[in-house]
Amino acid sequence: MAELSSLAELGTATAAAQPAAPVHVQKLDKSGRAYATGKRKNAIARVWVKPGSGKITVNDKEFASYFARPVLQMILNQPIVAANRAGQYDIVATVIGGGLSGQAGAVRHGISKALTYYEPALRSVLKKGGFLTRDSRVVERKKYGKAKARRSFQFSKR
Repeated sequence: MAELSSLAELGTATAAAQPAAPVHVQKLDKSGRAYATGKRKNAIARVWVKPGSGKITVNDKEFASYFARPVLQMILNQPIVAANRAGQYDIVATVIGGGLSGQAGAVRHGISKALTYYEPALRSVLKKGGFLTRDSRVVERKKYGKAKARRSFQFSKR
């Protein structure tokens, strides 16, 4: 019997020693905005989220004029639609580097992270959608002796 009680104490001791799941708290700056950095390919986006009418500004332009293609506009709206928060937050983003597709992905990543900082309850929804994961795929570098990263020069038999 003494052995059973010591085993039970050991079990509770190890359970107490294991770290609990991290508690996500709201992270706001002095102005009451949530800030996050999003990345994709070579593009880096700085994103600020605050309560508002749903206006999205990218590099001091309306997002529809900055990202003219409907696919890129849809990419930007994905985390907002998934979180069911359309028209509730004003989003300001500055993005540099890369092309338009990479920039749209970077802004989407930044919006997702900033939303979780403003409203930690949204984390599970955005994580399930895959919006919080940084897409690590980048262009492979060119190697010497090759035409491109992997493409060889045309082989000549004679």
